[in-house]
Amino acid sequence: MSLLKLSEIVELSNQRNIPFWQVVLQEDMRERNVTKSESMKTMQSMFEAMKEADESYNPHLKSLSGLAGGDGEKLEKFRMKENRLVGDFLVQVMEKAVKMGESNACMRRIVAMPTAGSCGVIPAVLLTYKEQRNASMEKMIEALYVAGGIGEVIAASASISGAEGGCQAEIGSASAMAAGAVTYLENGDNEEIIHAAAFALKNMLGLTCDPVAGLVEVPCIKRNVSGAVNAVIASQMALAGVRSAIEPDEVIASMKRIGRLLPSCLRETGQDGLAITESAKKVEMRMSQ
Repeated sequence: MSLLKLSEIVELSNQRNIPFWQVVLQEDMRERNVTKSESMKTMQSMFEAMKEADESYNPHLKSLSGLAGGDGEKLEKFRMKENRLVGDFLVQVMEKAVKMGESNACMRRIVAMPTAGSCGVIPAVLLTYKEQRNASMEKMIEALYVAGGIGEVIAASASISGAEGGCQAEIGSASAMAAGAVTYLENGDNEEIIHAAAFALKNMLGLTCDPVAGLVEVPCIKRNVSGAVNAVIASQMALAGVRSAIEPDEVIASMKRIGRLLPSCLRETGQDGLAITESAKKVEMRMSQ
């Protein structure tokens, strides 16, 4: 996609008198030389793949490291309890985020949105929304275009790679995408969409990529939960009329600068952070035996 700023999408939306998602759709049609029907069919297939991955979660599977598996079921059971501080929507978001992350660790089919390491954030928010709000498939596809547009801008103007920008570039980007998408689903306007994305990304700035034993399991899976819940909170703030003091595009530019400032030992190399703790070393030793 040729658009490098969220403000460009908003400007085109206003000029063409079409919604945010449709600007992204038109860019996809132009860039890939496909029809509207073909583009939307591709987006629907991605949503259906996310749904299938969620429904096929197997709590009995364990990753080869033994670090991942079964926690999604624990959260599902926890959701059935009444004495919870958190409402049903957020608990289900947490549950689905963990399930998707565990499925990825167990080599199951997932949708990388925008990366495999952040695969639980967007599905957790959107699948929960569809189930609890009974939203139409058409509306969900439109929300995915909103998420995709935000993700494309971040990828083009900053990064979605943990090795390049730290986990802020993966979980942070996914959280911003989910925040914009759910804001659209709640009938948010263009300004609310991009400010929701800004809030979500701001909350993730500086997040390191320090996977234990080099695996996309710890702390990655639980960070998907944080990213998903963060997206919902960011959306609610924007819908309430709260606005980011820093312009959304400036937040993205800041993430790029921060990513460059992060030392390489905190960018997916496993050379520092959680990856070199005593607990992590024990995992590595066990796996090497």
